[in-house]
Amino acid sequence: MTGTHHYFLIAACKNSRGDAPLKIFDAHCDVLSKLLENPGLDFEHEPELLDVTLDKMKTSGIGVQNFAVYLPEKDAGDFRRVLESVDLFHQRIASNRYMRLIRSKDDLRLVMESGRIGVMLSLEGVDALQGNLTYVRILFQLGVRSIGVTWNHANWAADGVMEPRGGGFTAKGKQLINECNRLGIVLDAAHLSEKGFWELAELSDKPFIVSHANAKQICGHARNLNNKQITELIRAGGVMGVTFVPPFVQSEQPVTMDKLLMHIDHICSLGGSRHIGLGSDFDGITEWIAGLEHAGKYGRLVELLQKHYSEEDVEHFVYKNWTHFYMRHLPEAPAE
Repeated sequence: MTGTHHYFLIAACKNSRGDAPLKIFDAHCDVLSKLLENPGLDFEHEPELLDVTLDKMKTSGIGVQNFAVYLPEKDAGDFRRVLESVDLFHQRIASNRYMRLIRSKDDLRLVMESGRIGVMLSLEGVDALQGNLTYVRILFQLGVRSIGVTWNHANWAADGVMEPRGGGFTAKGKQLINECNRLGIVLDAAHLSEKGFWELAELSDKPFIVSHANAKQICGHARNLNNKQITELIRAGGVMGVTFVPPFVQSEQPVTMDKLLMHIDHICSLGGSRHIGLGSDFDGITEWIAGLEHAGKYGRLVELLQKHYSEEDVEHFVYKNWTHFYMRHLPEAPAE
């Protein structure tokens, strides 16, 4: 490993043999929303108000963290607030000396080799793009590498999962699919209506992801995926981030970590052992799984997984499935 002075960043979660660091890849957190609403928060050290901080990431050995741009409904249509969120990401997170921004396959490869924490940028809900594909291209240039088409409700591109009419993509939304495919932006079907999910599966030339959701067969929450959806995601070569949102894990509260294993078992039973990742939704939630209250506690989840799955499977669940996906689907580094 190069850059040994950074080694402590990823040394927290050992594999069961204790002979190598076990890194974590989390596909979704909402830290940027909290920083946008309260710019005075200290991302590096905030002990109480942020689930994901630099200190907590170091503790757990997070190797890659995806940060979502999400606007509250009062700001949902304001592209200026999207740009402010992107600026916060670059100024407060990606510029940190322990971080490396991932824009390309080469960036991800360097993160995997160096021990620095890789940070990625995504957009959750395209409302603020106002149907203007120029905005999509601007965000790509600013580092956005995945886009969730909707939040829970309808927007100009498609219906969200909570929209009563249950529609799919608009004509303009289908143009969005094509443009993201062309640019190399991964599309995310989390929050998308079921009809939209199937239209995306049909229309996208590239595999897509579901960054944070669980199995509806185990917990019937509307945001979870049914067996047919999970099977299609697997067939298409996508990845599904098992999420820590308690009502998505089980309807009865409180929720313990072992309940997550039921979702992982079920996805594996459908052939998904190489299509499962983590998508915590930390800082987008107001209740937590017992023992998994923030990003500093991944070690407890890793230990639980190691009791029930092979070392190879655990490494794929917590890191390799996402890294393998993005190594295939991130853009190449631009020519100098």
